[in-house]
Amino acid sequence: MSHLPGVPEPTSSNLFHSNPKLVISTFILVSLSTAFYIWHLQPWVPRATMATKISEKVYKLCTSPASVSAEYARAPSTAPGKIAATLYGPGGATGDRNISVLEPKASTNRTPATAEDLERAYQCGKFGDTRPSELFLRAYHDALLTLEHDPLMGCVSPSLMGSSGCIPMSIVGNIVDICRHMSNLIARAESEVFLATNFWLSSESSLLICDAIRELSRRAGERGVKAVVKIIYDRGHIKQLVDNHTLVPEEAYSGKAVNMPHPLEIPNVDLQVMNYHRPMLGTFHSKFMVVDRKIAVISSNNIQSNDNCEMATHLEGPIVDSFYDLCLISWDKQLDPPLPLHNKPVNQGEYPTFELESFLSLFNSDGSLRTANGNVNVEKSDGTQTQNLEREKTHTGPDPHWDDSIADEIARVQSVLSTRGNEKKMDRVAIHLNEATHLDLKATAPECDPAEDMTPLIPHAPHEAFPIALVNRKPWGAPNHACVNTPQNEAWLSCIRNAKTSVFIQTPNLNAEPLLPELQAAARRGITVVYYVCLGYNDAGELLPFQGGTNEMVSSKLYAGLEKEERKNLNVYFYVGKDQTKPIHNKFKKRSCHIKLMVVDEHVGIQGNGNQDTQSWYHSQEANIMIDSSVICKAWLDGIRRNQNTHLYGAASQEDGVWRDENGKEAEGAIGKNPGKFSWATGIVGAIDRVRGAGGF
Repeated sequence: MSHLPGVPEPTSSNLFHSNPKLVISTFILVSLSTAFYIWHLQPWVPRATMATKISEKVYKLCTSPASVSAEYARAPSTAPGKIAATLYGPGGATGDRNISVLEPKASTNRTPATAEDLERAYQCGKFGDTRPSELFLRAYHDALLTLEHDPLMGCVSPSLMGSSGCIPMSIVGNIVDICRHMSNLIARAESEVFLATNFWLSSESSLLICDAIRELSRRAGERGVKAVVKIIYDRGHIKQLVDNHTLVPEEAYSGKAVNMPHPLEIPNVDLQVMNYHRPMLGTFHSKFMVVDRKIAVISSNNIQSNDNCEMATHLEGPIVDSFYDLCLISWDKQLDPPLPLHNKPVNQGEYPTFELESFLSLFNSDGSLRTANGNVNVEKSDGTQTQNLEREKTHTGPDPHWDDSIADEIARVQSVLSTRGNEKKMDRVAIHLNEATHLDLKATAPECDPAEDMTPLIPHAPHEAFPIALVNRKPWGAPNHACVNTPQNEAWLSCIRNAKTSVFIQTPNLNAEPLLPELQAAARRGITVVYYVCLGYNDAGELLPFQGGTNEMVSSKLYAGLEKEERKNLNVYFYVGKDQTKPIHNKFKKRSCHIKLMVVDEHVGIQGNGNQDTQSWYHSQEANIMIDSSVICKAWLDGIRRNQNTHLYGAASQEDGVWRDENGKEAEGAIGKNPGKFSWATGIVGAIDRVRGAGGF
């Protein structure tokens, strides 16, 4: 193209001279890009090699009586963060500067632990009278290796990482099923409650929790005492650039967005609220609760209302003290007022639920559940039987109906799900699953055998304490994948590498880079690998660069990397609701799944907060329990099967990993295994949704 005579050809030099704003904008953009790149590389962060043996230092930390909670018992006015720094930080017990970054990616060539290594790992835990299985010890050993350069990589004092306990009940149901149980535990509390969640949104689910705090205040007033409640969540704030932990003022947490009770509403409860986030990507993704230092609950759900199927576990025994320690380390700041039970650890052999006659009445003398027509036959506190009751009123936020025990909770939910007259079971299930979202999605699934009826609350017969470890990970804010050697990640990898027969996983998304080759390797050596994911869960966000891709992209990639015979050992399923006959894409917000569970060889299970995605593997603070119990693991697998239809209708093709119906048609809304060259642009929308809480966490 020719230019007019006398007019100089436009050059970048002329443009900059004539447009000083462009110069400034360009300088800022280049500076920010350079800063971001340097932050991504983080050359100032010390690196270290991943340990291959449990060192004498880690061994002493694990076998020492010292812990953050033990020191807090002696000095409850001291901030737990200061206690942790004294015990484990620079100049503390370890004498080393803590290092979070060990390797650019998790190694695929870990040296297997020897018999001596496993014995040393056993001695590092407090597992009670039951010796853990070899599989459990191998995973625990590998998790301990990550403490070499940062003793608090697992967000729990090393001496409390390996413990024991019992699980009286598990829950596999909608988000409200879990919030109901949490609300009843809060209302029944005597002294204190500590609740941790990632995302808190004013909703009917949060109203259940808030009404429970109001009820706790009322009951505490009748007893002439004052209860203490601490709540920690993650709602990103500009202040967290300076201080990751920011106390939330009364006017903020009682405002419209959060809508917790104002202190004037709860005169007999001291409520303190903490907002925790480590910029930019270090999300506080943990979801757990400790009540009266006797009960711990770890769950997959946030405090909000949505269409997710979720899972929670109710724990009792020594493991509760490990959760208590996790509470303190997560809070970091001074607790004002202090937790009343700071100097009252769990009594040995204390399992309060197993002492209740109403709970014991759920089981026959051989430990099997008393059932009628496939449902748990519950005798309520007043002696009436579930099967003879008129349908009970549902315990909801707008209309609370408090239950006095777990048995009464089970009676209420089974009464709501039981049919009356000409009602169909699947119609009752649909009503139950629609509750959180107020949808009117109709059931499409046929009636099931009574033995397969939906039972969200799953009681477990009284049992001896078994080994339980907390396999968590600390938050990592930097925009890189450097913080990968964590107790959570190493436990997951170790379980898969050492599996003898089977691996089962359920997670919203599965795309973490270190996980994929391990699943393929397991399938190649003949292990039956089954995993359930949610169709389209946060697809937009997973399309961002370095996030790993969507579930369909990953399943297709996994099958492509296997020979035809090996593919038979890999079984991918997309979640199907209990009342449905096909997967429903997450974007429709009708039937989604948010469970985080791994069960290996049907006796070692890891359940909690961590997803099998890039965010959970590299950035978020997560909390998970690893248990060694075939009884509980089999009950978990049974509950997963019984309370959803994934195993019946969700199987993906073993040729390309894509779900199709009987006519070969993909699910509505599915983007398939190849979303296109510019899919990253769609990912930006997903990233914004995640920050707003609309996407998948």
